[in-house]
Amino acid sequence: MGVLSGQIALVTGAGIGIGQAIAIELGRQGAKVALHYASSAAGAREAAAEINNLGGNAITVTGKLGMVEECRRIVDEVTDHFGGIDILVNNAGVTRADNFENITEELFDDVFHLNIRGYFFCAQQAMKSMEKRGGGSIINITSVHGYAGFTRHSVYAATKGAIIALTRELAIELAPKHIRVNAVGPGLIEVPRYADIPNYTTEFGNSLIPLGRVGRPKDIAPAVAFLASDAADFITGQVLYIDGGTTAKMALEWNQGDKPQ
Repeated sequence: MGVLSGQIALVTGAGIGIGQAIAIELGRQGAKVALHYASSAAGAREAAAEINNLGGNAITVTGKLGMVEECRRIVDEVTDHFGGIDILVNNAGVTRADNFENITEELFDDVFHLNIRGYFFCAQQAMKSMEKRGGGSIINITSVHGYAGFTRHSVYAATKGAIIALTRELAIELAPKHIRVNAVGPGLIEVPRYADIPNYTTEFGNSLIPLGRVGRPKDIAPAVAFLASDAADFITGQVLYIDGGTTAKMALEWNQGDKPQ
């Protein structure tokens, strides 16, 4: 019996990377899991099969979360299949990097529609089932980009900051319904898309992190499972950064030639 036994979870963007790792961990800890995907069908099905092979219960659902009607349909599909939802992990998102002056209305809308609209309306729909079941837990995946600035990420950072504000707001609004809302902010987590970054290497990534290594999706998953569990029953409205010390480090690095006296 896992700590999440009897719980029903929906993880969005679970076909790859962080979302996939979260879904597998929730299943490993006993939850029934619905893995949402938009384009990563093979990864979602592979993860669902892994959960089922461990003796769990997992299904896949697909849809484009930038559309409100799709958010509602996906949540309802999971609710109909499993009988409800106790845990929602809003993870599906898109990153677009470009200079501020080059941002177009189309790019802005693409990022905001998925990264904010998807989170907002999936939570709104899942809330109905959670309230009927006596409560629940919503975990929003934000980013260190919501904490501090980094070049070429103006739109992405704006969405991640909005997710943090939304998390705190929903934590207060949904507290009377016994629905806890928290956020997890990953730092540099090496996911498949990093292979497309020119000149990126793991060694370079390691050099950027105070703890000396980049993160992996499996570094995020246990924290999400904890926030979904009864062990976190008194935690709501919080942001947990999992970043190897990135947000704790001052950006200013200045060798002043200090010498011992």
